[in-house]
Amino acid sequence: QVQLVESGGGLVQPGGSLRLSCAASGVSVDYYGIGWFRQAPGKEREKVGCSASSTGSTYYADSVKGRATISRDSAKNTVYLEMNSLKPEDTAVYYCAADPDPMACWRRPTHFDSWGQGTQVTVSS
Repeated sequence: QVQLVESGGGLVQPGGSLRLSCAASGVSVDYYGIGWFRQAPGKEREKVGCSASSTGSTYYADSVKGRATISRDSAKNTVYLEMNSLKPEDTAVYYCAADPDPMACWRRPTHFDSWGQGTQVTVSS
């Protein structure tokens, strides 16, 4: 099973940018579906975006489309989520998740096998 560790969260001002990292270990995730999710207090977990393998397509939620980019570094076995024009409503704990089936990107979050511990992102002035 793959282990995932997120990093890069913190306090960001509205309009700012950040890059979250999801470092994988235990197996190469080149052909895994890697999803980014977030959960704000009192709200359900939301899928922010998903990369269906290193050569597959990428999905973004409407709430972040045009502001978010998912990329991969195969050499580092790491997947990134870059977001710009951040808004207070982007405040949440952000998680990455992995599944050996890239089609997991189009299924419920529960289909993902492995999850990271999450990293807090707070957008506030």
